[in-house]
Amino acid sequence: MTKPSGKLSLLEERIDDAYRMLESCRICPRRCGINRIREETGACVLGRNPVVSSFNLHFGEEPPISGYRGSGTIFFTSCNLRCVFCQNYPISQLRHGREVSVRTLADMMLNLQDKGAHNINFVTPTHLVPQIMDALRIAYERGLEIPLVYNTGGYDSLEVLHLLEGIVDIYMPDMKYSDPEMGLKYSGVPNYPQVNKEAIKEMHRQVGDLVMDDKGIAVKGLLVRHLVLPEGIAGTEEVLKFLAEEVSRDTYVSLMRQYFPAYKAVDMPPLDRRITEEEYKEAVELLEKYGLTRGWIQK
Repeated sequence: MTKPSGKLSLLEERIDDAYRMLESCRICPRRCGINRIREETGACVLGRNPVVSSFNLHFGEEPPISGYRGSGTIFFTSCNLRCVFCQNYPISQLRHGREVSVRTLADMMLNLQDKGAHNINFVTPTHLVPQIMDALRIAYERGLEIPLVYNTGGYDSLEVLHLLEGIVDIYMPDMKYSDPEMGLKYSGVPNYPQVNKEAIKEMHRQVGDLVMDDKGIAVKGLLVRHLVLPEGIAGTEEVLKFLAEEVSRDTYVSLMRQYFPAYKAVDMPPLDRRITEEEYKEAVELLEKYGLTRGWIQK
């Protein structure tokens, strides 16, 4: 893990470049091209300032992230995806939250550290990377020192990920689909698998496999989440095969079974039902087939 002083230096070098990316926005692969510095809005409908839904100690993440003191989660409003089944849709799609300054965002990080959080967990940060970097600069100047988690839907640009090298300690991306048609139909973005796979490889290049301390708490590395969807919509086998063959067999995979029909999915068969025990069992068997023995299987 890069020391806070090293992270501060990197942030000071890169923040201006990050903000320039907002002037003709290319922060995410949508590349809307609008000037968010002047409060023009594109797909994420946010301008210059960050918008936060909530910040708190969270105990419902994967065990290496939540640990025994909780993960210091900051839930950002809006998203660059349009998932029809989003379980956080009031935040991501209805954009419930409040606009804050980068200084207030830094205060939130320090508050969570003071409460004993194992890490600062940025939830849905993709569309707000420059603002997060700016807030981190302030937070490091004031004593932030715990690991940073980049908790993303996985539709991230390489250009932005390069700005985060040496700053993010733990990448926690989703791998939602292996079929681009499913990504377009259910999350409203083109080329999801191609973009996602390139991002995952870059994340792994930067931080490697997940490393935990002697208490099982993550300190650095990649943790990939995959939500099993009804009738194989997520393309689980191709996702796991990619991780095993093109990333690392030691990839920590969180194989999630908590899907339930939310938001628009309640009227969109086959997404209008939970997954079956058999569907999840088949996904677990695929983990074993591809030798992905590290990770979290939900009981």
